[in-house]
Amino acid sequence: MNWDKYFLLVHVIIVSLKSVSLASEARFVVDDNDHEDFGHADPDCNQKNGTRWAVLVAGSNYYDNYRHQADVCHAYQVLKKGGLKDENIIVFMYDDIAFNTYNPRPGVIINKPHGPNVYEGVPKDYTGNNVTAYNLYAVILGNRSALTGGSGKVVNSGPNDHIFIYYADHGGPGVLGMPASADYVYAKDLVHVLKKKHEAKAYQRMVIYIEACESGSIFAGLLPKNISIYATTASNGSESSYATYCPGDHDYGSPLDEYDTCLGDMYSVSWMEDCDKTDLRKETLGHQYEVVRRRTAHGNVQGTSHVMQYGNMHQRNDLLFSYMGSNPANDNFTSISDNYVVRHDHDHDQSHFSSSVFSTALIGQRDGNILHFWRKFHKAPTSSPEKLEAKKQLDEEISRRSHLDYSIYKIGKLLFGSQENSSKVLNYVRPHGQPLVDDWDCFKMHVKTYEKHCGRLSIYGMKYTRAIANMCNSGVTTDQLVAASVPTCSIASIN
Repeated sequence: MNWDKYFLLVHVIIVSLKSVSLASEARFVVDDNDHEDFGHADPDCNQKNGTRWAVLVAGSNYYDNYRHQADVCHAYQVLKKGGLKDENIIVFMYDDIAFNTYNPRPGVIINKPHGPNVYEGVPKDYTGNNVTAYNLYAVILGNRSALTGGSGKVVNSGPNDHIFIYYADHGGPGVLGMPASADYVYAKDLVHVLKKKHEAKAYQRMVIYIEACESGSIFAGLLPKNISIYATTASNGSESSYATYCPGDHDYGSPLDEYDTCLGDMYSVSWMEDCDKTDLRKETLGHQYEVVRRRTAHGNVQGTSHVMQYGNMHQRNDLLFSYMGSNPANDNFTSISDNYVVRHDHDHDQSHFSSSVFSTALIGQRDGNILHFWRKFHKAPTSSPEKLEAKKQLDEEISRRSHLDYSIYKIGKLLFGSQENSSKVLNYVRPHGQPLVDDWDCFKMHVKTYEKHCGRLSIYGMKYTRAIANMCNSGVTTDQLVAASVPTCSIASIN
């Protein structure tokens, strides 16, 4: 056994998994357009004549990413209980989790310990290889002719309709993942689709929630404020988002230990658990944003994920009911009386939460697979095939990460000279409000070029898309990138 590698592995696990206390203080960083008021219901945005539509996307596959499909299934249950019809809810999910051999409860998916089966009744519109960026764009635009596979359901909306889009998966600066290798939702492409939908007068208002690392980069400097879209993201453009309800969280014990994977994501379970208990006819988008932002920040004090908002800030005053409907069982129940309490004094409002929702162990999105493989290795009998397989998966993941770290570092040195200059260029974060990159065609070509010569970026490697974007921003041409990649990378070494 290579103990150096396993020492590194254990170090990653220990650093990533953190039990946090409410006694710690959280830092809050907010968008320039952020407001401390929760908003007041907009009487002009009460869903009367139009239809509510929803697009739910789990962009990952494999059991170690259990949580993303669990998030999307939970979101479906929220909308279904809110009164949306299946014909108006379009679901993208690989569908390889519920009956996976590692699932301790075949046919059941849960999104929290002791939680209900959220898999029940979920439409299988786009599954397996049909979960693609192009199918997503076609669905949003209502363009059936552009679809490749799937149920054929699209957002066939009109000018009075309201649309809710929710995405959960891995991401990186400027990109969101999809199951297939080299298939990404690029920020510029997604925003272009949204603009086309607006130009077609195919909705009245739209709301988008995104759970992914660096998800703020999808909208920063790109999403217009005048196309009636309000978006929130799990993180800003330069940080991870976090998984929750993970093995090793002693607050929940054995129900988590049997899964060997995280059941949910902090931002996602925050908005959905708020919906589970709240009368959405009385809660505004702005109020839920504040609830989710504070819960997410409190839940990860050591490496706070900053929930962000973009687009049309006037929609903060819209009722959630206009987009998600409302569960009749929650009539007259407000989140203010439960997890979120506002206490008034003479100077300002102070916000407090019940402690039960925050004491939790969290792990960075990109370390979820490491946690899963380590749990499998640790629990398997000595010298068993299961232990050998888990060790192989751990070794391959550690090797893949080492290759990615080295190749980006080496390419940077070849392009920019010294390590100091290279680090300065590749790690540069643009000022708030600016898009990740100026030339998105260059960015997409550079990503393809890197993957052609050095192998796929993978979940871990998506964090380096900022470095690739900065190559474009610094004027690096495709030929120059090829010249630096070829001597650096060997495809055979990682395949």
